[in-house]
Amino acid sequence: MSHPADTEDAATRRAAIVERVRDETGIDEVMIARLVDGFYDRVRADPLIGPVFKDRIADWAPHMEQMRLFWSSVALMSGAYHGRPMPHHLPLPVDARHFARWRELFEATARDLCPPVAADHFIERARRIAQNLERGVAGANGVLLAKGERYLRPTEAWTPKG
Repeated sequence: MSHPADTEDAATRRAAIVERVRDETGIDEVMIARLVDGFYDRVRADPLIGPVFKDRIADWAPHMEQMRLFWSSVALMSGAYHGRPMPHHLPLPVDARHFARWRELFEATARDLCPPVAADHFIERARRIAQNLERGVAGANGVLLAKGERYLRPTEAWTPKG
């Protein structure tokens, strides 16, 4: 059981981390909302990954709020998000092509909507998230990826760009 002083110390440390990241990158909740909204506008219009979302999300408002909280936690270390994204992604019919496209859209959105230092900060984290989710999806489908390997669904052929 944690002591109240430990909780206060942790909250103080978290607040200092959030403030430092804000100062270094310029990222705040307004920028996060703009990025998330712009990104998901592109996702919904995308012919490859748009249908994956369309088939699963009927009411976008709660999803968008969760994504804003998620990116606050990821980008600012705010602790605002308390969900578990991996279980939601494991059953999806996706592979390396989908994760590559997700990254392309995310990176383009971040570069278009954020100052360079903030875009770099978001993109670095998005790359790790995509890689971890792809590994998780592969594992859920009985495939253990070696370093540098990509997951391809058995019925689909795909080669990466460049």
